[in-house]
Amino acid sequence: MRILHVLDHGLPLQSGYTFRTRAILTAQMAQGWDVAAVTGMRQGSAADAAETIDGIAFHRTGPGPLPGLPGEIAALAARVGAVADRFRPDVIHAHSPVIGALASLHAARRRGLPLVYEIRAFWEDAAVGNGTGREGSLRYRATRALETWAARRADHVAVICEGLRGDLIARGIDPARVLVSPNGVDLGLFGAPLPRDAGLAADLSLGDEVVGFIGSFYDYEGLDDLIAAMPALVAARPAAQLLLVGGGPMEAALRAQAAASPVADRIRFVGRVPHAEVERYYSLVDVLAYPRKRMRLTDLVTPLKPLEAMAQRKLVAASDVGGHRELIEDGRTGTLFAADDPAAAARALAALLADRSRWDERRARAEAFVREQRNWSSNIRRYQPVYQRLALAAEGNRTWSRIPSLQH
Repeated sequence: MRILHVLDHGLPLQSGYTFRTRAILTAQMAQGWDVAAVTGMRQGSAADAAETIDGIAFHRTGPGPLPGLPGEIAALAARVGAVADRFRPDVIHAHSPVIGALASLHAARRRGLPLVYEIRAFWEDAAVGNGTGREGSLRYRATRALETWAARRADHVAVICEGLRGDLIARGIDPARVLVSPNGVDLGLFGAPLPRDAGLAADLSLGDEVVGFIGSFYDYEGLDDLIAAMPALVAARPAAQLLLVGGGPMEAALRAQAAASPVADRIRFVGRVPHAEVERYYSLVDVLAYPRKRMRLTDLVTPLKPLEAMAQRKLVAASDVGGHRELIEDGRTGTLFAADDPAAAARALAALLADRSRWDERRARAEAFVREQRNWSSNIRRYQPVYQRLALAAEGNRTWSRIPSLQH
């Protein structure tokens, strides 16, 4: 089986998007499949080029001759086509945003190749979550319509969670054409959790009741609610501290909010840290907190970070948005609290910190859930029957054109 993946961006850039991509492609190669990837202009490549990172062959897309989004799609379509002509894939697997699907549709149809379109989040909702769009705006509606158009024309659609699948079905996409390939963890990347780094804890003046967040500081992550919860948490648990590792658009505002807090001395920011150092900071944290705000993005999409925390045998506490409810069983594998409610977050965290007798049991259940149900080495098998069916159909009829062309 030969699969050509089409990506917005990939390694060596680091994000939840690239970590999921690396896990999928690495697991597919371990299965014995031939895999290659094309990244779009947002990778930042100065020219069409190729490089191998972590054993994965990446083909970069340089700047196109046309400006704006049409130029971006045209450049990516040309690059996908050129790589497909050399690599000769059985299937083209495009990953969101929809730019990749549009470029890949053109390349796939011209070559009689089947297309799988994988949606990790709807582009219009991601823009709202990142603060670059407004729900219900003309741009939002146009992007939503384009996403639906692409999903209708792909030969199969993959999504990362049931929330996205349900939304697509509500838009009229045939349920039989929508595969759920949930977020997972490459357990091969995680060894035994590091023991507490006492030297780093001393450098940061951290005690033994640490709530932490390690990731990107976007508004939808709800870190302002976590900071707002700290006075009540410290009142209930005087030793409690908050460790924030990472950065992003909200960093300046969050630092200002923390500085004005009556418990400012209990909140630590350390900024971004090298990926190789992240496990040292995980070792300091007792409870990883994910206080995401309630909106379409967080209700529909499951995040990766809580699964990684569970894989490292860390306690997890999260808001009760839909994406978290797909991952966390309240009271068994983690703790859920009301979204957008700092008081509820404080109560949940205080109760969790007070009940150390159940920590080991909960950590073990959470790790077992990831190992048994969210392990990439088994998750990638979900793609196999879809790939095989589509490839056989295309091989049997190279003029195969069940899906309308781009001109329709």
